[in-house]
This record gives sequence, structure tokens and C-alpha cells, in this order.
Amino acid sequence: MVADRSGWGAAGGRLRGELGAAAVLRHSLIWASRRRSVQQVVSRSPLTRRLVRRFVAGEDLAGAVTVVRRLTGRGLSVTVDHLGEDIRDAAGATAAVAVHRALIAQLAAEGLAPRAEVSLKLSSLGQSLDGELAFENALEVCRAAAEVGMPVTIDMEDHTTTDSTLGIGARLRAEHPSTGLVVQASLRRSDGDCRALAHPGSRIRLCKGAYQETAARAWQRRNDVRAAYLRCLRILLEGGATPLIATHDPELIDACHRLIAARGGPAHEHQMLFGIRADEQARLVAAGEEVRIYVPFGERWYSYLMRRMAERPANLALVLRALAGGG
Repeated sequence: MVADRSGWGAAGGRLRGELGAAAVLRHSLIWASRRRSVQQVVSRSPLTRRLVRRFVAGEDLAGAVTVVRRLTGRGLSVTVDHLGEDIRDAAGATAAVAVHRALIAQLAAEGLAPRAEVSLKLSSLGQSLDGELAFENALEVCRAAAEVGMPVTIDMEDHTTTDSTLGIGARLRAEHPSTGLVVQASLRRSDGDCRALAHPGSRIRLCKGAYQETAARAWQRRNDVRAAYLRCLRILLEGGATPLIATHDPELIDACHRLIAARGGPAHEHQMLFGIRADEQARLVAAGEEVRIYVPFGERWYSYLMRRMAERPANLALVLRALAGGG
């Protein structure tokens, strides 16, 4: 069986004794996102192409622009992410900068810049090689975006990059104050990070967190993560920051609205992933909310797709059929 060759079954067996079924599924999928043997099987299967089309706006720039045009036509804003994490050579990082510059130029040429921003992963810009290289590359992207009136948000990745990402983000904000930063509420450190970032003009994308972290570093239970999210939101609001509420959880969205209303309705926006909860996106727009859709594109979609499966196990059937040789 393919799953046995990749080690999938062994990993699942070790986890079942420690975690409930839902947690096993999530941890197994995140584990699989880092396994080349599983990636090769999933990536080759035509079954997974259906999922890729749902969650990824194509593998090239033209596909991304087509999706952006469609979403903005529905009254939505977008933040566009070129997929490609953990670039480990300077040439690859330079190529990533070129893709982002081309993206910015194309969105501007199409008249889409007013409702668009760029989401930028520092690991795609050489962060693991040299923090200064990643900063210089990110600054080049920020300058290109500023020329056409587009903001940039610096994505957050796993806990090993948090301090580096926040440090580079602070330096970028010195020249481009509108640069957004991301806080993952599930991390136990995030209350403190929010206090440091909570000031007027500070744009903070607040998400739960999509990376597998240990219990020592992150809250594990759903209710604990929700409570942490609301604590972080409260801190940001009290400090005058602009929260970018990145969640699809309807109960959490309602709780966020209550907190915001209690403070007189300060500036905020909702952010959701392309391909998830389109009905909720439309409902929020109809209610007068600003809604921004996270639109990923690019050939290196595998890790992103597996994290989405970890968050939305209802889509797992196609991946499992591919692993079993059904594709």
C-alpha cells in the first residue's frame, strides 16, 4: 500500500493512543504536508486536482488575476499569496521577488490594486538563509506595492520564525507603516505579542494558527484557542489597532462582533480563505462588513492544501483515495 511505504499508517498508530480521532486526523495531515513520499502520490493524482481548483487560484499569474477579478466584482477585497515556502537558495528568493513584482504590476494594470494587497511569506524570500536577505527582498516588494497604492501583509509561519518575522516586520513598518503583521492566537505567547503591536495604525491579521505546535507552545483544545483569540482581539482593540479577523468559525465571528460593538464599532475587516464559506463571505458583505479573501496561487500548492485539509477534514476523502491508489 502507498500509505505503508510513506509511513502514514505507522504515524497514525502512534498518535491514536494519545489523541482523539479529530486530533489524530489534524496531526497526521500536517505531518503528511512535510513528507515528500506522500506529496508525490497526492500531487500526481487527478483526484486532488478538484481540491486544488477549489482552494488555489491556479498555478500561474493569469489564473490568480482571473480569480481576483471575479472576487472583487462581488464586492470582496483580496490578499494574494504566491505559494512557495522555505526557499533555501538566494536565486530562488530573487525569483520569488520577481513573481511578486509581476503580480503587483499586473493587478495595477488591470485596475484591481484598490481592492488588493499582497501576502508575503518571508521564508520564500530567504529567511532561513539570512534574515537581512529576507528583509531586503521584502522591502523591495513593499516599495513596489506602495508605488501602486497596495499594502502588504507579512504572513506568519511556524513558531521557529516568529521572532525573526516580527523583527523584520517592525523594520518594514519604519518605511511602510501600513504593513500588516500576523498573530496566531493559538500560540501561548500571543497575548504579549498583541500588547506590543496594539497601537493606532497597526494592521494585525488575527488567525487561530494552521501549524502543528506542541502543547508547551500552543493551546490545543478548541475552546482554549477560541478564548485566546478573543483575548488577543480585546488587547488589539484596547490599543487602537485595526484587527483583521481571520476566521471561518461562526461562533467566534459572532463573539468578535459583540466585542467590536461594545467599543463603538472601530475599524476592522474580516478575512477568509479562497474556497471556504462563500455563503458567509456574501452574508458579511451584505451586512456592510469589509471582507478580504486570501487568494493563493502557484505551482507549490501541496503544503498549503494539506493544511487546509487539516482544518477541513470533510475534504479528506479525495486525498485518502489518492493515497490508496484510487487516482
